[in-house]
Amino acid sequence: MPEFLTVTYAGQPVWLWIAFLSFIALLLWVDLGLLNKKDEAVSPKKSAIMWACFSSLAVAFGFYIYFGYQPDAAYYNEPDNLNAQATIQFATGYLLETALAFDNIFVIGMVFTFFAVPREYQHRVLFWGIIGAIVFRAIFISLGAAIVNEFTWVLYIFAAFLLYTGGKMLLSGSGDDDHMDLNDNPVLKFLKKRMRVTDTIENHNFVVRKPHPVTGKMVLWGTPLLLCVIMVEAVDIIFAVDSVPAIFAVTRDPFIVYTSNIFAILGLRSMYFMLAAAIERFKYLKYGLSLVLVLIGLKIFWNFLLYKELHLVPYLEPQWSLMLTITFLGGAILYSLWKTGGKREAPLG
Repeated sequence: MPEFLTVTYAGQPVWLWIAFLSFIALLLWVDLGLLNKKDEAVSPKKSAIMWACFSSLAVAFGFYIYFGYQPDAAYYNEPDNLNAQATIQFATGYLLETALAFDNIFVIGMVFTFFAVPREYQHRVLFWGIIGAIVFRAIFISLGAAIVNEFTWVLYIFAAFLLYTGGKMLLSGSGDDDHMDLNDNPVLKFLKKRMRVTDTIENHNFVVRKPHPVTGKMVLWGTPLLLCVIMVEAVDIIFAVDSVPAIFAVTRDPFIVYTSNIFAILGLRSMYFMLAAAIERFKYLKYGLSLVLVLIGLKIFWNFLLYKELHLVPYLEPQWSLMLTITFLGGAILYSLWKTGGKREAPLG
């Protein structure tokens, strides 16, 4: 093996990072290049199968973390059972990021409605939006890992932010997303002011060649689909403000942070088509998610301040936060389905 592949980056050899990213690239190629290369609406049944496949891959990767991964002890509070700790943290992070994706689904549905994107093109838009999310999450997580592992006290800021965010979600209930008006969005205003954009969607194209309105010369124009992809990416960046601190509150291991994020993001696309028509049936999930954010914030103060610094309390094992996360999210989902059982909502997008 070439020597540069054995160089350590963020606690793991470069070859492991390349292998993981190559695996993700293969999955994306199979998705768009083989299974969904035609422009057609993705049925709830097909999307459910796709989501089950991505979830199964996440579970299989969890087994790799337990049996084959070599955790860097520098990222863990306790020196014993590192693989078990890493596996539990991966599972907790994956569940947390998947739950946070529900908010993305609702907002993405509003973006599709605003741009009047036909259902047969929505998968293509989400595909490229997911690729952007993979790149931007890598940047955010690399910066976050460098900061957190150099200045551990930053975790207290993350914890306070999570307590604030979770408390605000708990008190506000449905949140402010229902009132989002893209007409006033500064990103969209900036793009429209500085780009040539067609009035209508041009098949599945993001850019087209059309005559310049003054010179008549053939020039590139963006289409509403291009604006839609950029807005979907902007949505993910906004949600990353909650997501990245939350996952660093679960684990400081950059490899676990990134892989749990990416597996959740991969499932987002199929989750959208599976749940978009019934997203309102999960209206109480936000309460469960808010409790999880509060729990994770409190866990930081417990394990880092009260246990590690002041030695006042016993260490809170990772499995307890995982069990509470499952309880809060599962309970909120079941309660939502029970309370909204008789309702029928119009699909988003």
